[in-house]
This record gives sequence, C-alpha cells and structure tokens, in this order.
Amino acid sequence: MAMMSRRNLLLSAAAVGAAGQIGWSSKQAHAEVTRPARASGLLQDGVQLTWLEGGAPRQLAGGSTWGVAWPKGTVPKEQAFALRTAAGLQVPVQTWATAYWPDGSLKWTAHAIGPEVPPAEQYVLTAGASAAPATAVTVKDGRNEVEVDTGVIRCRIPKKGDQLVSSIRRGDTEIARGGELVCLRQDDPGDDEGGSGKTEKFTGRTGKVTVEQSGPVRAVVKIEGEHRHGNRSWLPFTVRLYFYAGGDGIRAVHSFVYDGDANEDFIRGLGIRFEVPMRDELYNRHVRFAGPGDGVLSEAVRGITGLRRDPGAAVRQAQVAGQATPPVETWDTRVSSRLHLIPAFGDYSLRQLSADGFQIRKRTKAGHSWIPVDAGGRASGLGYVGSPSGGFAFGMRNFWQLHPTQLDIRGAAGDKAEVTVWLWSPEAGPMDLRFYHDGLGQDTYAEQLEGLEITYEDYEPGFGTPYGIARTTELMFWALEATPAAARVAELAAAVRTPPLVVAPPAHLHAAGVFGDWVPVDRSSPAKALIEDRLDLLFDYHNKQVDQRSWYGFWDYGDIMHSYDEDRHVWRYDVGGYAWDNSELSTDLWLWYHYLRTGRAEAFRFAEAMTRHTGEVDVYHLGEWRDLGTRHGVQHWGDSAKQARISNAGYRRFLYFLTADERIGDLLHDLVDSDKAFLVLDPLRKLRTEPYEPDPHALLVSTGTDWSGLALAWLTEWERGGDPVAKEKLLNSMRTIAAMPNGFVRGSGLYDIDDGTFRPDDTAVSVGSLSAVFGLVEVCSELIGLTGDEAFTRAWLQYCRLYNGTAEEQRAETGQSFGSQNLRQAHSRLTAYAAVKLGDDDLAARAWREFDTGHAGYPKNHTFESVRIEGSKVLKPVDEANLSTNASAQYGLAAIQCLALIGDKR
Repeated sequence: MAMMSRRNLLLSAAAVGAAGQIGWSSKQAHAEVTRPARASGLLQDGVQLTWLEGGAPRQLAGGSTWGVAWPKGTVPKEQAFALRTAAGLQVPVQTWATAYWPDGSLKWTAHAIGPEVPPAEQYVLTAGASAAPATAVTVKDGRNEVEVDTGVIRCRIPKKGDQLVSSIRRGDTEIARGGELVCLRQDDPGDDEGGSGKTEKFTGRTGKVTVEQSGPVRAVVKIEGEHRHGNRSWLPFTVRLYFYAGGDGIRAVHSFVYDGDANEDFIRGLGIRFEVPMRDELYNRHVRFAGPGDGVLSEAVRGITGLRRDPGAAVRQAQVAGQATPPVETWDTRVSSRLHLIPAFGDYSLRQLSADGFQIRKRTKAGHSWIPVDAGGRASGLGYVGSPSGGFAFGMRNFWQLHPTQLDIRGAAGDKAEVTVWLWSPEAGPMDLRFYHDGLGQDTYAEQLEGLEITYEDYEPGFGTPYGIARTTELMFWALEATPAAARVAELAAAVRTPPLVVAPPAHLHAAGVFGDWVPVDRSSPAKALIEDRLDLLFDYHNKQVDQRSWYGFWDYGDIMHSYDEDRHVWRYDVGGYAWDNSELSTDLWLWYHYLRTGRAEAFRFAEAMTRHTGEVDVYHLGEWRDLGTRHGVQHWGDSAKQARISNAGYRRFLYFLTADERIGDLLHDLVDSDKAFLVLDPLRKLRTEPYEPDPHALLVSTGTDWSGLALAWLTEWERGGDPVAKEKLLNSMRTIAAMPNGFVRGSGLYDIDDGTFRPDDTAVSVGSLSAVFGLVEVCSELIGLTGDEAFTRAWLQYCRLYNGTAEEQRAETGQSFGSQNLRQAHSRLTAYAAVKLGDDDLAARAWREFDTGHAGYPKNHTFESVRIEGSKVLKPVDEANLSTNASAQYGLAAIQCLALIGDKR
C-alpha cells in the first residue's frame, strides 16, 4: 500500500479542517493534496509576525531575536530576507540559518531587530534585501580585547584577566567599568551547625573570548572562564553579551557549572559587579529601584525634600524627577548654606529572599547602621544609579522567581559607586547542595531496590551529587545618558521581566511541517471542542499550581512536581521519586506542543522556564556522568538513575529554534556524543549478577529511552549543519534497528559507539511502558518524514500496532505476548499513527477507544468540574488528587497527536 508523507497528511488535515469537521478515512489519508507554495509565492506574500504577548512592547529596550520555520524545499539556502511593519515601514533585520532540510533548503532561520525603529504591533517577513540600520553595530576583534560599538555605546571586553568588561562608554562619558564576576565561597554551612563560616572571595577569570556575531544589527561575544582565588579555580562560567544597532543596552546570559564538593564548598554569594563613576553634586545623584508592576522607588543620595527649610519648589521638583536642579545659588540660602549637614546615603540594597517579599535598605556608608526604606512582594529586579549627566541601569530576569537575589549599590556618595547584581544573595545564608538524608542504611543494591519499592527513590551512595549541574540567568545592563524618568524605568523593568519576542503564528509553524504530528487548535466539532477544553484546563491548572505552591527558587524554578498526596493535600515534595518531575514522561514536550497549537504567551513562558531548568539543573555538564540527566526526586540531582531520557535534546530544541538562543544551542551540541556515558555507567548495575565490562563495540543500549535521546541529539546536529558523524550515526542506527529481528520490539541491542550501528542481543522481545514516552514517538515520526526509510517505517509501525494489540496478535508476529502494559492511553497515539500510515479504519477506531478508556490517564467520562481556578489559586484542594503531572502530560500528548492524525472519528 502506498504511503503518504507526514507533511502532506497534516496539510491535508488542515485544509479539510478549515472547511469543516476533520473526518478520517483511508481514502482521505491517501488523497493527493496541494503542496506548500514554492519560495516565490510563500515569500512574496510574506509571513505575518506578531509579538508573543500581543500588541507592541513599550520599547524594544534590548532588541529581539526569534526563529521562523519553512516547509521543505521552499526556501533556498542562500535566500535573503527583508522585514517591514504592517504599515510598510522597512525595518533593519539580521538573518542567519539555524537548520536545514535534508535537501539543503532552509528549515529554520533566525532574525534579529534592534531598538533603532520603534516596535510595531505586526511585521511581515519577505524575500529581499534587508534595510540597513542607520548606524550598524560593529566589532573590532583585537589581540587583547574586543570592542563593540552600537552607534550609541562602546563596550571593551578584555580577552584575558579578571575583568569581564573593562569599560562601557556613551559618547565621551564612561558610564561603567571594571565589570567582574564575583563568588563568595564558605567552607561550612554556617553557625547553625557550629561551623566558623570562613568566607573567601573568588573572581571570574577570562580564559577565552569568541566573537560569534558581528553585525550589522546584532553582535554576540562569548566569554568563557572560571572563578579564581589564590591557586584554586572552580565554577566554570560562560557569559554571552548581546548588542544591537542603535541600542544603549547590553543583554547578558550567564551560565555556570557547580564543580565543588557539596560538603565543603558552599556558595555564599554569586553575582556580577560593575564600577560606576559618579559625577555631579550629591543632591543630583539618584537611585532607582523598580518594584512590582510599574512602581518605582526614587531616591537621591542627598535628599533635599522634607527638610525643615525649603530650597524652593523648582529645586524639589527637579530632584524628584531626576533632573539637574537649578544652580545652588538660586536656592534658599537657609538650605544651600547647610547642605553639608544633610546625610548622604551612599549605600542601597534591595534583597528578595523569598518569592513573596523584598526589602529595601540604605545607609550612609560602611560602619553605620542600615535603615529600612520600603518593602513589598515581588520586585521587578531593576536598579539604577547615576545623575543627569549619565548613569547605569541593571536588571535580572525572573528576579523573585529565582530567589534569593539582591541588588546592591555601594559608595554612591564617593567618586565611584559599586553595583552588584547578586544571583545568590550573600544575606540568604550559604547555598546548601548536600544530599538530604544519610542513606538510611541502603548500602547494598538489594536494600536500594527495597527503598525504591517504598519511596520510589532510587538511592545509591555517592550518586546524589550536584557536581556538574548548571544554572543560567539572564541579565540586562543599560548605559543611560541621564537619570531616567519613572515611565522610562517602568519600560526598562518590563523589558527585564518579559523580554519582547517576535513569533510566527501556529498556522505557519504547522504548515512548515516542523516538530512532528500536531495541528493548531480546532473546535469545529463537539468531540474536538471537549478535548480542547480539557487540554486548556490541564494546562491552566498546572500553570497556576506553580504560584499556588510557590515552585520557585534558584535551583527549583521551572520544574513542577510529579505526584499529589491526597491525604495531606500537598504535592509529594518530600517523598522520594514522587517529588520534582525532572521531565518524567515528557512534561516538557506537552507544554511545548500546547504552545505550538495555541500560540498562548503563558504556554511559551511556562515551557521556556522549564527548558531553562531541565536543560541545566537536571543534567550533568561535567564529570563522569556528563550529558546524562537525573531521574525525578526530592532533589533534582539526588536520584541514582542517571539517564539520557532526562537530558533528551528533544526537550530543548523547541526553545532553540523558536529563539535561536545560543546557550540552548551549546546544550544541544554537547549531547551529540552522550553515547560515551554508557562506557562509564552501567544502567543495569543493580540487576546484574556479573561484573560490568563495557565494550565500545557492543554496548547494551535500549531502542526506547536511550536511543530516542541519542537520536534527537543527532537529528538536531544534522539539521544545524554540524558534525557529519551525527548524521552517520543516526542513519546507521535507524537502518540496523530495522534490520534486527523484531526491530523496536526487541527493546535493546548491542550498540557500536564508533558508527552507531546496532546488532541483536539475546533478548527477542522486551517491551516496556516507558520506552516510547520520552521522545521516541516524536523522533520516529520526524525521521520517517525526513528520510522515507521504508524498513525503519515498518519496524516502527510494528511497534505502534502491537503495543496496545491483543496477546494473540503480539505472539503471532513476535513469538511472545508483551504482557500487561501500562500507559495505554498514552500509547493510543501510536495506534493512531499506524492507522494513518496504513490507511486502516479499524486501527483509527481502536485508537480512539484506547484514548477514551483512559488507562493510566483520564477516561472520557472523567469529570473536572470540581477543580475551579480563580486567579493563582485552585479551590477545593481535595479534588486536586484527580490531576497528576504525568497523567496530564501523556493525556495532552496523546490527545494532540490523535487529533492531528485521525481527527475526531470515534
């Protein structure tokens, strides 16, 4: 029977859905459909683009970079692009390719615009030469330093030494200098355990500087190094600095890896610091902090309001506005003659030690007490110090979500102020990464397996280490020509909180045929509307649980919990493997597909935060377990199961292609050789009876959770035009998996790390419920669409048909029954895929029966009415036991793919 390509199938479904209800039949599945328009037609009309949050940002304070997908064969590799507003104004745009189809045509492109042109509500991306910026950003890559000039500011970046940035100038005025990374290390947890708490200061030392982009609209400089004190270096870091033509801001993406001993290397403070030269009189020096929303705290170093004597209304109004005051000679002399008697407050501090409370304090100088200034709930994470002749604004994204954080200004009453953005506040106490229990006597594998039976935690001595975990933080810095007005401070704070992002609509992304089997939201029939409503409810519920349960904090933000405790009415935060989710059963995929279908900003931001977390905190970036992730648990790094199913590249590539984020690109590239981890860690060590002697030419690797992670990393590297070995291993593994007797049903094979080939092991049939729920479904669909490999397709379709098939069907084809399998609702999408590929109406009907039965998920008649969501709170907590993260994720993925593949026919 002839097979239809996945992309044509989806486009056919979309076309039928536009006219009415999507039905399904084998005849429709094999009908000829109109292929996507060629490049000339597609790009002549242009792609309509909008802002993720809708409308237009108040100001594009830090530029914007985004990704656009293209259908296979429609856009040539060398295509140039132009951007205009909906009103026809040409906008300077910088373009580069981020992925290619196998035929060499463009699959994904990235585009960047700066603040030179005021942002519009809508843009149109077309073929053609881009408008040139009025002043292009330029980069001088010298022997000792890199200098970047945006046309507004100039930044000098040394290639060696302790300074991250040596100077930032606006015109002839030096706004900031001596930028450095700071780490405070403490040798024990502190006084609560009787320790001395000796503290050492480490400073970031640059080892390598790379210019990754040099304009004309966007420039990127990558800085790599380690923190150093005396003879010791630790905490390797990567900082990328982003510059845009015509901009006065610098975006910084800071990543570090923890490589200490959790029992004696306690981070007491971690931050980035600048010196800010102070000019003008003390009464013309200003401090600003952004509070919640558009609230702004406005202070002067030497205040002249509220005094016993009045300097004059014009003087007071100017100071409050941050403008230069009238000449002091014009003031009331009863004030001007006594200025030296008014205290000058040179030190300010805003600390956010929890998600729900910040405090602002100030003091005159060191050696004197702090006095409280203000307090509130959730600060925006933006500060400023300067005067009417120039100043420095600094901000941290997700400031309260990533608590404990702090913004410090020191010495503003002197010749220079010191500004520090603390990613970990030194006032919060030391960062404690030690394992949370003493092992409970689980010294043998047998005892550890017993522990797994009761707490679902897979414990093993020495495996609960944070050595190699990482964290990424986004920051913004501005060199301003004067103290900003309150409205300008609010604009900058908004850019810090929610960086503006241009997006393509779901219909365009879907028509491009990227990310496998999904379709935009469709409520054209009652059955589909019911499923769409459920998908929205499940997303809204888990999204709001983040705030209700305060799933925030430096190491925790972005993840959600695994399972609910219906007796205590809390999530099982302290019960072994039931606590943090760590991507279990592909929560990340569910959230990204929800965004692709709906285009909702809340879905994107939820998935973005999860990707930032799961790609950094849940994965090892150094050490013997590098490129492996850690299974779900009370601590993100605590479980002894270190697996490729958690470090899966499939969870990261959405964010990379939608935003062209270079840090995510690094993480994806790192995973290309993650197969080496099988040489150092035996995943079956607790079950073996013989010593593990890994053979690089015969490693026992599963064709499910292991291979899906490897294949998605190889696929992404191939798409990006990277190491050709990735393509070779991917195609070789596909070919040899298909050639093994029973193919995917075998469950594993002997893998050759040199060329990616598999050969059979001694197990003829080994089917597990987890094999296909960590990206295997998605990668197989994409690979079949990309390559058309018929043997691989047959092997995958066999697995899809038989997983939920009868024991008789399984025995007839493979010689053995699969037994009682779990997660049958999740696997209904496999049945649906086989139905479409084979044009089998009976399989299509069976897929919906499997989905509606809801085994290990939510059945068709399950009621959600009692779960009422108001604001950030979910009422009637007893009913929350009806919902779980894993069931929601797998229901969501099954529903999305069944709707995409077989419509809503029951």
